[in-house]
Amino acid sequence: MGCTELESSTTVDDRHQEDARPLIFGEVLFDIFPDVAVIGGAPFNVAWHLHGFGLRPVFVSRVGVDSAGEQVLSTMRSWGMDVSCMQIDDTHATGEVRVELTGNGHAFDILPDRAYDYIDADAAMRSLAGQDIGLIYHGTLALRSDVSRASLRLLRNRLSPLHCIDINLRSPWWQASEVKSQIDGATWVKLNDEELMLIGNDAVDVQPIQQRARALRLRHHIDTLIVTRGAQGALLVDADGIVEGAAANAGELVDTVGAGDAFSAVALIGLMRRWEARDTLRRALEFAAWICTLRGAVIDAPERYQQFMREWEVDQA
Repeated sequence: MGCTELESSTTVDDRHQEDARPLIFGEVLFDIFPDVAVIGGAPFNVAWHLHGFGLRPVFVSRVGVDSAGEQVLSTMRSWGMDVSCMQIDDTHATGEVRVELTGNGHAFDILPDRAYDYIDADAAMRSLAGQDIGLIYHGTLALRSDVSRASLRLLRNRLSPLHCIDINLRSPWWQASEVKSQIDGATWVKLNDEELMLIGNDAVDVQPIQQRARALRLRHHIDTLIVTRGAQGALLVDADGIVEGAAANAGELVDTVGAGDAFSAVALIGLMRRWEARDTLRRALEFAAWICTLRGAVIDAPERYQQFMREWEVDQA
C-alpha cells in the first residue's frame, strides 16, 4: 500500500508491529571544527544507531549538490543505510555548523538557509510509497524553516504514526510558542533538564524536576515524557507515574558528543518493541554511556550493536 493510501484510523497496536519502519526526519550536517569536519545532526545520528540495531530506519533529509552532500550519501551507503528518501537540492548547500574554541568551551554557528531547510513534501511522499511506517521522529532544528515544517506536518497527517519529538534548542533557531505547539498531543517527547526549565517556565512555582515534568506532560497531553539529566541519569513520566534511572558507567569518559542521540535511539526501540519503562531507561542510559567512551557520536561497529540487542533480548525473556 502506498503512503498516500494509508488510512488515518491505524491503531496503536498496528503501529507497534516489529516489521514497521521508523521514519527519521530532519537535518544532516557537518560540524566544522578548526582541524576537522565531522558528519552529524541529531536525526542523522539517531537513524545511524537504529540501522545498527536492525530497525531499517527511513531517513528523510536533504543535501546539496556539493562534496559534503556526496560524502553524506557515501557514508550512509557504506553503513548500509537506505538513501531512497534523501533529497538533492541544486540551490542550497548541505548543512553546516562552524565550531570555534573559546575560553568557555565551544561556540556554535549553525548556518542558515541550508538544504535540510527545504525538505520537499511531495518528493518525500513519493519516495515513501509502499513503506510501512511505525513512527515519525524529529528534532526541533529542522523546523526553523517554513518549508520543512510544512513537509513534516503533511507526513504526520498522511501517515498518522506515533509522533516522537526530541527537543534540541539551538539559539537563535527556536521559539517557545512553536516548540509548545509541536509537542501538543505528541506520543513521546524527550528533552534535557535545562530544556525542561525553558519550555516549562510557566510553572515556575513547581520546583522539583519530577513535578515540573509531570506538569509539562499533563499540560500538553503527552503520552510519554523523558527528561535526561546528565550524570543524574534520566526520568520517564507516563500515565503510570514516574520512573527514574541512574546514569550508567561503561568505562572511561572520552566524549559526550552524541550521547543524547544514542539515548533517543534506544528509547525509540523501547517504544516500538513495547519495553517496560524501567527497562527502556536502563538500556538507553547504558548505550549512551558506552557512546561516551568513544570519540564521536556514531561508530561503524555492527557487531557491537548486535551484541547489545542480544543482551536486551535475553534480558527481556
